[in-house]
Amino acid sequence: MPLLTLSWVLPLAGAIILLLIGNADGRRDGLMRWLALVFSLVTFVATGAIWLAFNPASADYQLVERASWIPAFGIEYYVGVDGISLLLIVLTGFLTPIALLSSWESVQKKVKEFSIFILALEAAMIGVFVSLDLFLFYVFWDAILIPMYFLIGVWGYDQRIYAAFKFMLYTMAGSVLMLVAILTLAYMHSEATGSFSFDLVKLHALQIAPETQRWLFLAFALAFAIKVPLFPFHTWLPDAHVQAPTAGSIILAGVLLKMGTYGLVRFAFPLFPAAALEFAPWIAVLAVIGIVYGALVAMVQPDMKKLVAYSSVSHLGFVVLGICAMNVNGVQGAVYQMLAHGISTGGLFLIVGMLSDRRHTRLISEFGGLRNVMPRLTAAFMIMTLASIGMPALNGFIGEFLTMLGAYRWDPRYVVVAGLGVILSAVYMLWMFQRVYLGDVTNPKNAKLADLQPREWAAVLPLCAMAILMGVAPTIFTAPMEPAVNKVVERVQSVATVRVDNRRARPTPEVATPGPQPARLMDAFPANDWAGAVPAWRETSATVPGTAEAADRAVNAFIR
Repeated sequence: MPLLTLSWVLPLAGAIILLLIGNADGRRDGLMRWLALVFSLVTFVATGAIWLAFNPASADYQLVERASWIPAFGIEYYVGVDGISLLLIVLTGFLTPIALLSSWESVQKKVKEFSIFILALEAAMIGVFVSLDLFLFYVFWDAILIPMYFLIGVWGYDQRIYAAFKFMLYTMAGSVLMLVAILTLAYMHSEATGSFSFDLVKLHALQIAPETQRWLFLAFALAFAIKVPLFPFHTWLPDAHVQAPTAGSIILAGVLLKMGTYGLVRFAFPLFPAAALEFAPWIAVLAVIGIVYGALVAMVQPDMKKLVAYSSVSHLGFVVLGICAMNVNGVQGAVYQMLAHGISTGGLFLIVGMLSDRRHTRLISEFGGLRNVMPRLTAAFMIMTLASIGMPALNGFIGEFLTMLGAYRWDPRYVVVAGLGVILSAVYMLWMFQRVYLGDVTNPKNAKLADLQPREWAAVLPLCAMAILMGVAPTIFTAPMEPAVNKVVERVQSVATVRVDNRRARPTPEVATPGPQPARLMDAFPANDWAGAVPAWRETSATVPGTAEAADRAVNAFIR
């Protein structure tokens, strides 16, 4: 079976096999756990095989598989992978076994059903990242809602039903609008060529009027903004995280939130470039508000899990900001930050879940001095904390650096405000670490807590190792994504270049002009038209000796 199909069929087959095995009165719970773990590990191996078969020098979709599905409407089973989706597929395969290990002892009821939903969720997530037919993409996109709803609603905490319903309501509201936009694109293709098609590559060739682009872009962008979640559509996320079981929080933070930012990069911006450039500054404003707002609200949270949840709102604001910049540094930083956030925030939820399993509370005030009792768990949490705040030599630094560099080249004003979020993230994360782990043990209930057990080591060590690897060897991950990022940026920026050129071509009345003036970067494009910054500043820099060369040397020296 081809690799991409195998990557999502394997966990789905595992879910079906578990469904067929009887488990009366929970007598085979152990077997269910091990079978689910084995299927998730085999799936991870399959995602690794996709990476090995991938050619990092190519920007084209690779390992493509295609078959007619519903020919009357031009719907196909059409899957493929490029450098952007490749890394998210591997991240999904990497985090799912860790999520299953985190639930080994905490989930004691309906273990069979829990394992089935985790594997089904993994299959749907991988399906989203490999789909190149928009109808197929939508099927996988909506299929994710079912297992996640039950994971929160059945195995969550006290207010789990409310949180599950809110998650479902928010996500479906955006999904319906996106479905309307997808059907509109297929109809427009039919009007232009005589046949329906949901093929992403073919839809790129459509000539869409600017007014129509605006409405279609907004429909896609709203669905993805809710999933990110972007301010002010974020209110479902803290409730979902706090009420979800640990495994659900790991997958929700590690992978599901990335579906929104992935959708912006893969669909919204390339399909509607003119509208994307028009709305990018406004979306960036929401991203910057989310960065600061999420950090400020995280600072006052008494619950560790809720604090980490609001930190996700802040960190994913950086991802959206990098995408809005739509230059190579910004988009590359955004994709890297998706991976880094999945590792570091997944690790934080994992360790908070371990503390919750031991003490049955997540209140910061209930802890203190854990370093004296649990030194190994403290060390693991410290690594994840430093990675989350962007400490150099850890994964969070690379993504934030590239994202802010790209945003600065686009519009420095956003970076000035976003920089406040970096400072605030260090404040709330280090403050939480201090109150939970440092000092003396003041609560006698914490005096005899067990340190990391072998099963917990198996879950924590890969995350710590990956955080360090991504921090010291970023080219392992930037190399395969770079050609695909360049392709996306070139497609969107080509519209910006045409727009700038058209404005230059407009006739102007003859007026007296002053004498020769030194060339400036800001004069290369009209005020507030930063979308054309990359092509324009390179053209202008030819008259400013060393400008382009110095910047390129600095960036290349850091990345390579």
